[in-house]
Amino acid sequence: MHPAKSIILFTTLSGLGFGFLAFLCLGVPSVTGWEAIAGFGVGVALASAGLVASAFHLGHPERALKAFTQWRSSWLSREGWLACITLAVIGVNAALAAFAATRVIPLAWSGAALCVVTIFATSMIYAQLKTVPRWNHWTTTALFLLLAFCGGALLAGTTWTALALLALTGLVQFYAWRVGDSRLQSSGTTLGSATGLGGSGAVRAFEAPHTGDSYLTHEMVHVVARRHSRKLRLAAFLLSFLLPIALVPVAAAHGMAIWVAAICLHVAGVFVLRWLFFAEAEHVVGIYYGKR
Repeated sequence: MHPAKSIILFTTLSGLGFGFLAFLCLGVPSVTGWEAIAGFGVGVALASAGLVASAFHLGHPERALKAFTQWRSSWLSREGWLACITLAVIGVNAALAAFAATRVIPLAWSGAALCVVTIFATSMIYAQLKTVPRWNHWTTTALFLLLAFCGGALLAGTTWTALALLALTGLVQFYAWRVGDSRLQSSGTTLGSATGLGGSGAVRAFEAPHTGDSYLTHEMVHVVARRHSRKLRLAAFLLSFLLPIALVPVAAAHGMAIWVAAICLHVAGVFVLRWLFFAEAEHVVGIYYGKR
């Protein structure tokens, strides 16, 4: 699928923000006063920036509020509602920490749980799509959650938790690539199955459906050369996991600058991962256009 900048920003920043907010609600690190204002402020700013970016992918961004009316059937709508509720609960937690130097455990745990549920809802926007076999797999939801927690752990400054999450997420990402590369083929979807003519023999298109581009060819059909995909995967894996894993133990002993570098490298890697997530998504409609 076409890797739009707005959706890459949305899936990267919102996950990073809600992941960090979940750690803050759990008291990792325990912050009060100005530290609470700064910490919760960064988390809310990241999550909000991601949500705002998502609106720009709509055909009519000015109608974004209408998305909230479809919560019965749309994971996008549910994610919007959950994000708003979560940020409201987070705001109460932030105010208590900043101005009363206190943490109400049930409220704090509720905030952390809502962050997790919101990230889950974001993942389901994509994981539910049977038309994209690569996404329609448990690893999609697992990676949305794990990448959010990786970023949150790095921003929270938790050495061993960050290392464990980075290592686990790297393994899941590698597995997702291995499995995902064969998902379209193993789904059994062909031009014959789509037209119902498969029983009559091999089916092929007589000529292209139309002479120019359309919304479907622009949004749903994006082909990445295998050699470019491999290079980008390697770069994403190095930036997202290997380099941060190497830097975090050093940063714990030698200061904040190296820790910030580890965070920046990880976030840069997640941007590349998200680009690949969309660019490598093989929508079955591409078969109709002879692109698969």
